[in-house]
Amino acid sequence: MHVEHLLRLDSLDLTLVWGDEALLGQEIGGVTATDLEDPARFLQPSEIVLSGLVWWNPAEGPARTERFVSALREAGAVALLAGEETHGEVPRELAASCRKHRIALLAVPAHTSFRAITEAVYLRQWGELSRRPSDLYALPENVRGDLERKMEGGASVGDLLDSAFAHLGTPPCHLLTGSGRTIARTATAAELPAARASERLHGARGERGTTLRVEADDTDFDAWYLHLADEGQVPPRVLHEIAEVLGRHRRRRDRRRAAQRQARQELVTLLDVPYRDANAVEGALSSCGLADRGPYTVVVASATPAEEDTGSRAALAEALGHLPGVAFAVGERPGGEALAVVAHGGADDAEGQDDRAVRAALGEVWPLVHACRPTGALYAGVSEPVATAAELAAAVGQARYALAAAARTSGAEASGGPGAAHVASVGDLTSLEALLAGVPDDVREVYRTTVLGPLLRGGRSSNALLLETLEVFLAHNCSWARTAETLHLHVNTVHYRVQRVETLTGRDLSRLDHRLDLRAALLCR
Repeated sequence: MHVEHLLRLDSLDLTLVWGDEALLGQEIGGVTATDLEDPARFLQPSEIVLSGLVWWNPAEGPARTERFVSALREAGAVALLAGEETHGEVPRELAASCRKHRIALLAVPAHTSFRAITEAVYLRQWGELSRRPSDLYALPENVRGDLERKMEGGASVGDLLDSAFAHLGTPPCHLLTGSGRTIARTATAAELPAARASERLHGARGERGTTLRVEADDTDFDAWYLHLADEGQVPPRVLHEIAEVLGRHRRRRDRRRAAQRQARQELVTLLDVPYRDANAVEGALSSCGLADRGPYTVVVASATPAEEDTGSRAALAEALGHLPGVAFAVGERPGGEALAVVAHGGADDAEGQDDRAVRAALGEVWPLVHACRPTGALYAGVSEPVATAAELAAAVGQARYALAAAARTSGAEASGGPGAAHVASVGDLTSLEALLAGVPDDVREVYRTTVLGPLLRGGRSSNALLLETLEVFLAHNCSWARTAETLHLHVNTVHYRVQRVETLTGRDLSRLDHRLDLRAALLCR
């Protein structure tokens, strides 16, 4: 169990006060609760320390804080969990000292007991240990040693996979993401299309086999799974130990890539700044390895539930990972959205790649990514390609507009309920309805109430009849006869109602522009 895992436990309701990715990725070896001012002699390396901060007071705060946090650092503690009940909050100087000594600091609310935290840690550790019924390793000593040496030497995940299964005759095994993307496979495993792999992972069509999730710092969208098509080929304990090795490899890899992730986030953040400097954007593209690789396409994605902070970024990165030979940088936008800059130049299959190609490719894999969390909603918007960094701002606007249209035009699922998933590009805006779908809700509402005016006033059944007549009349190209037939009315009644609509709205339905005004207002409902 790692420090970051504690933050993911909703039942604990912990808050991160300070700590970077490397610190949060440290493994927890145990728990000690103390309110001693100098607890060093009671601590063990890799422990988290629980403290109610009884030892702290404002008068002697700086000196006591320095003594306490220094003791944690010298003992090798991985994090301090500070209770808020005694002082109402975590003192600022404690956060500053933890930052100075590089100790992750988490705030514990008054309603969370230290016992609950302790139990959460040891239950997780017990669950990991219980995979082995004895103290002996299932993997042979020489195999474990070889895997450790390969990891230290920077071996690829494919090399680790082959080495891990070699002593078993190298059975066919795939390392897959939840959407069916192949990370690696043993030499005996045939290529597995993503759609088929996804079916196997999710047990569709009676697919059988053995599947085990690799425990790492991941989400439902980018988690790794070991999958063997045939059951019983590998002893369960052996498979668990191989998965643990791959989990450690991934955590190491992710820590090494922290700088890359920061560069990508800086690019995305820069694109959200008004009046951004084109040279700064060029520099950010260069830091991400995307400079001089235009044209570029921007993709914006949104995933729910919204409380999954990294869900949108992980989902979009996973989807783009299915596109062969395309370089991209993904980061998070305020509000939970994810934004990606996709570079087509320099890719092996870049010829012909434009917004339609990206839209089509994403459309194919989007259901597979959505299947990783089918109870949520997942939308994406794709911009037109732009040639230079200076044009990326316009591309971001296009992609966000297409995202809003995707969320609204996904049929019965447009409300964002379970099962909603859709990808749209600005090239899909081929109708008035599609164009209006991307308009913000508050703007749509103002336009609708301004144009339809008195027809929207509640409490009068006649208004509802007039709205219905207007909608049918416009849908039938202003044909009196067909409107009357559809509504089972006399033609004279239709004439009367349309005249009332014209009087109340101030529009003339014999004019094309007025018809379009009213049609647009109806579509804004």
